[in-house]
Amino acid sequence: MNMTVIGKPVEILLVEDNPGDVRLAKEALKESKVYNTLSTVEDGVEAMDYLYRRGKYSKATRPDLIILDLNLPKKDGRQVLNEIKLDESLKRIPVVILTTSKAEDDILKAYNLHANCFITKPLDINQFIKVIQSIQDFWFTIVKLPDNK
Repeated sequence: MNMTVIGKPVEILLVEDNPGDVRLAKEALKESKVYNTLSTVEDGVEAMDYLYRRGKYSKATRPDLIILDLNLPKKDGRQVLNEIKLDESLKRIPVVILTTSKAEDDILKAYNLHANCFITKPLDINQFIKVIQSIQDFWFTIVKLPDNK
């Protein structure tokens, strides 16, 4: 976490089942210009529990951004995205799809379910880190978001 910026950190929820990708995302966000807190969950069921503050996530902080993999265990990312965007209290949280899929059908489905953007994960570690940093820079330094409270 970058501690040089004073103020409330931006809250990011990463929904990712690959431990290597989680580790890389944490590294990338540590180096970020934007003060942030990263929470991670491994599957779609946990993601919804986190967002609805159920069970062990009863004290979870509402995310300012969700980075969502499509291919998840228990409940896939498409189902999670659909639930988020149908819920009046969650639908304005930006959801960035970050997945290995390049399939046109997955891209179309994600946008039809109101994903805010779709990014295919790069295979190169350095490119992956750049993508994570770019996502955060774009959503928190360029875009103006409504207050989600």
